[in-house]
Amino acid sequence: MIGEHLQFHTISNGFIHPSQLGGLKSRSTMDARVALTHIICSGWVKNLTMSTLAFDIAQLFPSLNHQLLPLILDKAGLDHKVSMFFRNYLVGRKTKYLWNEFTSPSFNVNVGVGQGSALSPILSVLYLSPIFLSLENCLKILKIPISIISFVDDGLFIFQNKSILHSNTNLFCCYNIISSLLTKCGLIVKHGKTDVFHFSRSHGAFNPPPLDLSSFGGLVLLPKDTWRYLGFIFNCKLTFRNHIDFYTNKAISTAKCMKLLGNLT
Repeated sequence: MIGEHLQFHTISNGFIHPSQLGGLKSRSTMDARVALTHIICSGWVKNLTMSTLAFDIAQLFPSLNHQLLPLILDKAGLDHKVSMFFRNYLVGRKTKYLWNEFTSPSFNVNVGVGQGSALSPILSVLYLSPIFLSLENCLKILKIPISIISFVDDGLFIFQNKSILHSNTNLFCCYNIISSLLTKCGLIVKHGKTDVFHFSRSHGAFNPPPLDLSSFGGLVLLPKDTWRYLGFIFNCKLTFRNHIDFYTNKAISTAKCMKLLGNLT
């Protein structure tokens, strides 16, 4: 109930950034995938190539800063009693580790929210909202017209342009800014899970250049034939054939395994 009230008030007053589709009731991975597909198709109508950069925030729930979170709740326009409640809710927490018969001593937990707590998704959304707002303001100053989709700890930049080199430059800039903003808030990007992918309707050879993020700890991202995002498998032509083939084979394998289990009984 507390989580629902937090979501209602912060969406009503516009505090939650519109790019955030995860961690909220009545929003799912399907919404994020449909939004991405719509942006791609709308760009193709203008004969633009679509470039995406997906990044992952490492250990989001366990990394939320207990001192910063109540300040964000104050900024969200919530009653001061709510932020005071969460100050008491978060401070002085302890945890133990259990392994078979072994139980560790108690450890103080001064960061993070519970991985299975019903409040963790909405608290993480509120924690990230000012970061995306700051990112949006930076991109406006730099005049970089880019779309953003966020699903809990999975972020996505989408850029439309006729030149992939120009797109890569803007994606590089966005990645640098978001990495810096997240670091200032006690979060880090998991560079090993960062992916770049380009969508094109070109009928000829399509060989996009790599994106080099090594200057600030990232990798040199090479183009791929397929890209998996929130359970969907995309290819550059947006045909979904790879997605259909993968899940069809998975369903056939599952059916065969169920038949074997039936024979065992």
